[in-house]
Amino acid sequence: MNNYIRDLLSFLDASPTSVQASQQIVKRLEERGFVALDEGKKWKLKPGAKYYLRRDTSVVALVTGSQPLAKTGFQLAAAHIDSPGLKLKPSSLKTDGNVARVAVEVYGGPIISSWIDRELGIAGRAAVNYGKEVRVVPVDLQKPVAVIPNAAIHLNREVNNGFIYNKQVHLQAIVDVGRQEGDPLKAAVAKSLQVKPEQIVELELFLYDFAKAALGGLQGNLLFSGRLDNLGMSHAILSAIMASDKPKATCAAVLYDHEEIGSETRQGAGSSMLSVVLDRMGISLGLDAEERHLALSNSFLISADMAHAYHPSYPEKYEQSCSPVMNGGPVIKWQAGHKYATTAASAQRFAALCEAAKVPCQKFMMRSDLLCGSTVGPIVSAQLGIPVVDVGDPLWAMHSARETAGVDDHLAMIKVLTRFYS
Repeated sequence: MNNYIRDLLSFLDASPTSVQASQQIVKRLEERGFVALDEGKKWKLKPGAKYYLRRDTSVVALVTGSQPLAKTGFQLAAAHIDSPGLKLKPSSLKTDGNVARVAVEVYGGPIISSWIDRELGIAGRAAVNYGKEVRVVPVDLQKPVAVIPNAAIHLNREVNNGFIYNKQVHLQAIVDVGRQEGDPLKAAVAKSLQVKPEQIVELELFLYDFAKAALGGLQGNLLFSGRLDNLGMSHAILSAIMASDKPKATCAAVLYDHEEIGSETRQGAGSSMLSVVLDRMGISLGLDAEERHLALSNSFLISADMAHAYHPSYPEKYEQSCSPVMNGGPVIKWQAGHKYATTAASAQRFAALCEAAKVPCQKFMMRSDLLCGSTVGPIVSAQLGIPVVDVGDPLWAMHSARETAGVDDHLAMIKVLTRFYS
């Protein structure tokens, strides 16, 4: 198995929520010599060095270039680490008969039916009182502990005729049956953290598909996993920036949280995070205000978010002239209303990178009678005033608890991004 694919499978399995994904990103960066930056302290950056900044769950990785920043600008690639799903409501556990259930809130836009009758794990983070201080620590119970079961077809004859699940009533997750004392969920979290239940101050937890990421298809070139949107592109960008060694231009990988809920958070693409990082980099490297603006004017961003692969069972859902195929190469995404930030100039720049990396390139546009999703690309482009191309790898069942992507596409995207950073 290719080392990048092996690491992708490991990354997906170890990242049930954005909390753990952020941890995995930092772990890999530190193993490759990236040094942490502190927003609360003065920065003293050096040319040819590697750094990273973590704001809550979002991460920016930086490699300073050998040539003047005002001349080369920033080579930026951005993605997001969160995925649509179901978030547990705090303090919502209740017992009905002998069944303990936890209420959920829908996070982003998941395909809800894909979460039903599935073995689900619980992960996220907890605020824990350790006596002298309260610390927020990651949580992963690391076993299937929840299920959202269907009613039997004998009780719901309409389930195969477009049944609509009520988000308040039908999506409550069963976590225990039988006699319970106290809060079994809090007790399970406390046990996993090796603390007492009364030390748990607050919980921020999500359900996740417990099945492991796997390769499939007769040739082994399909990838089955939850959270491919958008951990797939996050892993590709991360792999490319870690391979960057002494580049001429200053490179940055920006891995945001909260894209699936609109990006308007402290660590989302709508925040000040990236603009502050780039400005402080310029200051630390000795650029005056004019030179920092010159650096931005010479910058370019690749916004990478998974794309829709052509699905032969639903041909009526696609624009036939712009329907990318699985394992057919990276996709450039277009949209007239600039939900994707691609322009003729930025598309040609990415296509040239694909040609230089010797990988195929495809195009995607939605049907005119369907709405497309959004990415971090237009947000960052508007904030910083830099050109952006929106790209991604083809994917089936986007926003399902279990998605399908192509092995060849992932490797191709890493090649293109590595070329971009070189």
